[in-house]
Amino acid sequence: MFQKAKTMVFPRQVFAGHRVIERTGEMCKYLGLNGNALIVTGSRTKKIAGKKVEEILNDDGYNAHLVEIGAATNENVEKVKKIAEEIKAGFLLGVGGGSKIDVAKLCAKEIKKPFISIPTSASHDGVASPKASIKGGVSVDGVVPLGIVADTEIIVKAPYRMLASGCADVISNLTAVKDWALAHKLRNESFSTSASTLSEMSARVIMENADRIKPGLEESVWIVIKPLIESGASMCIAGSSRPTSGSEHLFSHALDRIAPIKALHGEQCGVGTIMMMHLHHGDWEEIRYALKKIGAPVNASQLGIKKEDVVKALVMANKIRKDRYTILGDNGLSADAAEKLAKITEVI
Repeated sequence: MFQKAKTMVFPRQVFAGHRVIERTGEMCKYLGLNGNALIVTGSRTKKIAGKKVEEILNDDGYNAHLVEIGAATNENVEKVKKIAEEIKAGFLLGVGGGSKIDVAKLCAKEIKKPFISIPTSASHDGVASPKASIKGGVSVDGVVPLGIVADTEIIVKAPYRMLASGCADVISNLTAVKDWALAHKLRNESFSTSASTLSEMSARVIMENADRIKPGLEESVWIVIKPLIESGASMCIAGSSRPTSGSEHLFSHALDRIAPIKALHGEQCGVGTIMMMHLHHGDWEEIRYALKKIGAPVNASQLGIKKEDVVKALVMANKIRKDRYTILGDNGLSADAAEKLAKITEVI
């Protein structure tokens, strides 16, 4: 008797476009959210959108509270959790960049409350995914946002570097799905064709529109935000980060340990994708060209990282997650092989 079951959780409503932040209260009512609202934001993002969301929710009959945090740390998750319990929060809203949204989704998981994602920048695909990154570690499970409010008028005002980083993060799906397929073939790892296809499609949309993605254009944000959300949705289908995180992410996580706070997550993943695509015998030059057109880094110098740190990260990468099989294999790269790879792909 065939007995196989899988649970998939997706955002129930997405607003993306010009001034959609005005519809935050409408979304909360549609989703049936009740009780006090806790808005997780930062000092800068509070001015950009946090206060606006608070005013909108209060006008719509909710009792909204703001909490300001910094980086995505366990301490900040505990801080938000404590305040959420004190005010008896019925739901949470993450308003800001990746760290604010990650803390909100982790806290929402711990206190078992719904969460809405309201990005003020688009630097990676965590906007729509259940995954969160805690400073100094790899991604962990949070909750899928019940709703997403992606206001292109707000996002376009963020530094363009962040949008370019988001593009690079989505482009990195191209090597992630190759790693996943390899693990399926060699290790019989569970594989989802639909998740893999959606992930790769979102990357291709960015690649094909690279020359239309430019600083200061709200249309550029509109082009990027849809694939960014679709990339997050591929993780919802897979039930893991597999369709969007492979050897290129392991390289990025290794860099985080060797050269912390040097470059953005998506920027590092983009450079990692160039090198990992070469290992897969794919068209790494196509990746490099698209990243250059968008204005994302393509080498160590542009990342602000020493050449020797790139080599160290490549050697360390396969040790970051022993449970995740990639093109790096069980033994990883030697220092000589890593240096050769970085030179061939013009990363160093």
